[in-house]
Amino acid sequence: MKKIIAILSLSLSILSSPAWAFQTIVVVRHAEKVDESRDPLLSTQGQKRAQDLSRVLRDANIEQVYVTEFQRTQATAKPLADLRQLPLTPYSAKESLALGAQLREAKKNTLVVGHSNTINTVLKGLGIDNMAPVADDEFDRLVIVTLSNERVSSATVLRY
Repeated sequence: MKKIIAILSLSLSILSSPAWAFQTIVVVRHAEKVDESRDPLLSTQGQKRAQDLSRVLRDANIEQVYVTEFQRTQATAKPLADLRQLPLTPYSAKESLALGAQLREAKKNTLVVGHSNTINTVLKGLGIDNMAPVADDEFDRLVIVTLSNERVSSATVLRY
């Protein structure tokens, strides 16, 4: 009887403590913009892409959304944030590396919307060093990073 209780107690403690903690972080560049000014709005095509992003990620259980101070990143994330009733959390482009490291510890499924020159820095902070640079005319790359116990389990690049 003592042996059965010990086995049952051990089994319950194993089941109650997660052996694997998975986290998904989605990193994208802002959608197409109307012009090359410092803080432009999204173009009609960019607005459509923002809606597409929301549709693609609607079931991804995103729990937090990070955007830079520029309206193009905010407008890209807004449809999903509105759908999930989440606030847009701002970060500075200068903090991209630190943000990646911070996200590993947050243990929340996250969307990060950045810029062509910050996406790879965020990914580097997550532990991914081998991603191709984002071209200035590239707006459709979607990087899905899966972390297991704060370590990169996989990184998948998709187009949307």
